[in-house]
Amino acid sequence: MGACPYCRSTALPTDTICYSCGRVLPKGDRKSYRLEQQFSKGSKDKTYKMAAKPSERGVVQTHTGRRTNIMRRRKNRFRSFAMLGLTAFILLSPQAQEHLLGEFGSIEEILQSATAQYHIYPVEASYTLSKTATVSNTGVDGYLVENIMIPPTLQSSLPGTSVFTYTDGSDPAEPVTLQQTLQITLDVDGQTINIPLDGLPSREFDDRITTSAGHEVWWPGVGNDANACPIDACVKVKVNMEPGDVVRYSFNVQVQSNSYSWWDSNRVDARVPGQSLGINMENSGTFDDLQQRGNGVRADQFGDLLWYSRPPQAGATVPYWAINGQDAVTTSTADTIASALPEGESENAYGFARAAFDFLHANVQYDREAPVTSRSGPDCIAGGLGDCDDQTNAFFSLLRTRGIPGWYAFGILGDPYFSDEGWEAHAWGYIQLPLSDAWCEEHNVALQSCYVEPQVDVVNNKWLLSTPTAYIDWVETTTSGNDNVYDYYHPVRTVHVSAGGSMDRDRSYTTLGDIDLSGGSYQVKIYPESLG
Repeated sequence: MGACPYCRSTALPTDTICYSCGRVLPKGDRKSYRLEQQFSKGSKDKTYKMAAKPSERGVVQTHTGRRTNIMRRRKNRFRSFAMLGLTAFILLSPQAQEHLLGEFGSIEEILQSATAQYHIYPVEASYTLSKTATVSNTGVDGYLVENIMIPPTLQSSLPGTSVFTYTDGSDPAEPVTLQQTLQITLDVDGQTINIPLDGLPSREFDDRITTSAGHEVWWPGVGNDANACPIDACVKVKVNMEPGDVVRYSFNVQVQSNSYSWWDSNRVDARVPGQSLGINMENSGTFDDLQQRGNGVRADQFGDLLWYSRPPQAGATVPYWAINGQDAVTTSTADTIASALPEGESENAYGFARAAFDFLHANVQYDREAPVTSRSGPDCIAGGLGDCDDQTNAFFSLLRTRGIPGWYAFGILGDPYFSDEGWEAHAWGYIQLPLSDAWCEEHNVALQSCYVEPQVDVVNNKWLLSTPTAYIDWVETTTSGNDNVYDYYHPVRTVHVSAGGSMDRDRSYTTLGDIDLSGGSYQVKIYPESLG
């Protein structure tokens, strides 16, 4: 069982295309462009080549030069027979109907589940991630300084938030550890330096380590000084370079991570903790409840309609907002999503957030050639195209039209079933959802603490789900002007003694040694939730 290198969905060894995103799947050597597909209806074997630039999903070029769409011609017989058998079983057995309809909302949802594509995630994982930078100086003498984030220990509840304070005096549930750092080292041109797990005690610039090659390393506190960390605990690396120098440094983090779900649904695998304390359509609160949960802090921090400004686009004079909840495209789309909710549920916070998630899945295609400066939420929605940054911007833009807080999580996404080639920089987010007053009272939970703050990754179909190889090195904290997000995206500063110099920095991600996946894996199926 493999994984699509474009959208990460499951692909069988015999598949020639990904049936989730429609991209051609190269076989064998990654440089090979020949794909073979046999048809069983008496036709001859046909050999396909990847189209240089497919104009639509599933279009390939045959050995004769004719273009054809194999998504239209090929049917998965196994799934067809499975769906037919399941349908017959349901229709002929009242007992089966009662049981399955208790698990699912409708027969349509049962059939969707039986035939849906899915992602595979590990229940738990231990690995060492290496983030390597190779810097080349093509000009005059100079130096480069990079701020490398020290990853936080993450739990199922974020720092400063409650884990269900009970009014009957019961002890709150202990949060589950999602990501724990076991060791950090920094290798600079062959010299290894041990880094404290949380950056404490700090090592200021005046006490910096100087390597045998003349490079400098320190891990200071947070501050406004150029020698301090700008947004959170970090390691600062300064490489001093002469013309023609090439310097390589690697930040190696050994982590232990676990899956966790904030979703109260039968679609959550039983081995993943969190479901019993999760949220769904039935126990969700309303938009107005957000101001009564956690003293409304998250709503005040991350509820603004405009968020994270970038420089104006060409020909414009106003800032370009990544999250824009007041744009006409965003507001009209949000209204359309809300109008499709069941009667009486137009104010349901969970229902709207999930419907927005499903809308983006159905209407926005992943873009592996996305621009360096991410698209705004409205641009992603209008164009129906976006990468992880773009689709997160779109999701948060929709949520903020209804006052649902959403904030960024940044890190490295790994696919242990696709080896080292699956590691890449990634962005997704956290949101806050309130549980209903009735549910809180029934479970003796104080209203102020009766909410969840789950992760959501639209691109990778992770709804209220944290997975072990989604490595987080920083979760957004609010500041005036949103400049902390800008600082995260711009961690490098270069200085040359005289004009005319330049430095090139290449970034790569690999694992050192094996990944321990002894806890097993589970499927997350890709189909919308029935909210009716």
